[in-house]
Amino acid sequence: MSEQNDEIKREKVRVIPINLIDDFPDHPFLVKNDESMEQLVHSIEVNGVLNPVIARKKEDERYELISGHRRKRACQILGIELIPIIVREMSRDEAVIEMVDSNLQREHILPSEKAKAYKMKTDAMRRKAGRPSRENCAPVEHNFDGKRTVEIIGDENGESREQIRRYIRLNELTPELLEFVDEGKIGMRPAVELSYLQEEEMRDLVD
Repeated sequence: MSEQNDEIKREKVRVIPINLIDDFPDHPFLVKNDESMEQLVHSIEVNGVLNPVIARKKEDERYELISGHRRKRACQILGIELIPIIVREMSRDEAVIEMVDSNLQREHILPSEKAKAYKMKTDAMRRKAGRPSRENCAPVEHNFDGKRTVEIIGDENGESREQIRRYIRLNELTPELLEFVDEGKIGMRPAVELSYLQEEEMRDLVD
């Protein structure tokens, strides 16, 4: 993180109107008006926005937010109209990967948030890598210097590749069951098993 912060300090910081910045499409991380948000609002009210948000330029002269959704929301609560921003040139897939990586640094992340984030990053990495080789045709596992996609993501986040697969599989659950996982009413392994049962039931209905 220190290297990333040093890089941010070297980049050009602009100040633009918040109303020109759009949230990242299908952003998997919730922005809640909770105690943590209250603390952030108080901090920005006293000290201002210390770390600029990160975005990329859109074709319509607007900006797509990559990192800083909570800071943006806190500024909106305070009625602040301008925000410091770093604009980076990057492809859609590069933006997805950076958005996921920057938000996974949060202290509290729900299983559903990780599930959607890991799926988005996996898909983006697959698209960047292109078509899989004949030796590696698994649908969510491309090779990167001898490593599979889920293994790379696991190494980056201190999780096993099997755990990354389990999180991605949670996306197959109904919203109601996924909410039970978030609430701790269903464990990870039982939830994954339920996702396969749901899949079998859907096949039976189609047949």
